Amino acid sequence: MSEIEQFEQTVSNLSTQNLAQFRAWFLEFDARVWDEQIASDLKAGKLDSLLAEARAEYEQGKTRPL
Repeated sequence: MSEIEQFEQTVSNLSTQNLAQFRAWFLEFDARVWDEQIASDLKAGKLDSLLAEARAEYEQGKTRPL
């Protein structure tokens, strides 16, 4: 059995309360990892073209308030 399969089995056997606790922890963890990835990509310049495109569209009046 792979590590993922073992993990799936463990999660499947959690009580309702423990599953809720795990879910809350995982959402926080996943958001933190995502934020770190975005920060890393931004620092590495991987988002520069997207930022330039967004600025250009804003300057051309192609945007609208949210």
